[in-house]
Amino acid sequence: MSSNIKVKRICQHCSKEFTARTTVTKYCSHKCSQRAYKARKRAEKVKQSNAESTRIINQPIEQLKAKEFLSIKEVCQLVGISRRTVYRLIENGNLNKIKIGSRTLIKRSALNRLLSNKETGKSEIPEQQINDPKNWKQTRAFDIKDCYTLTEVQDKYKVSESTVQQLIKRNRIPKIKKGWYAYVPKHIIDELLT
Repeated sequence: MSSNIKVKRICQHCSKEFTARTTVTKYCSHKCSQRAYKARKRAEKVKQSNAESTRIINQPIEQLKAKEFLSIKEVCQLVGISRRTVYRLIENGNLNKIKIGSRTLIKRSALNRLLSNKETGKSEIPEQQINDPKNWKQTRAFDIKDCYTLTEVQDKYKVSESTVQQLIKRNRIPKIKKGWYAYVPKHIIDELLT
């Protein structure tokens, strides 16, 4: 049965306009149809391979989640932080450790407690101390969400890096270093620069 239909369509592979003889034709030629099929099959294989890789990568994480005691290295893998950060948390008293011989172990419940405090946003700093910047200076403790990074101070107040450093040194502004960034309290900086 022949068709007299002539429909203007856009090829779904090469995006060229062509005249189709049916209303369901998707491709301008057999070559475009084959290329689209190969591209579809390739994408399916890549997706399947990525899913398999993700499963293999996550398998050790699932095993770590099941353990009751974790080594420093395992805590780093599970949480995605550096060894130095884990030791800093231990030194600050935020994370309890257990010494067995020469090994340092972290109880899973202590790690969960630390992470749940960070997720809920509970500040470990008393409310009175947060409201009074003089107390911040004295105790040298403050919450990161109430702080600027040094780059944010530069961008907000249009000052150079050396000016920010001099301001911090001259006014003895408390500074906390976490990872790559140094943080300073917003309240004190706003008070000085406005």
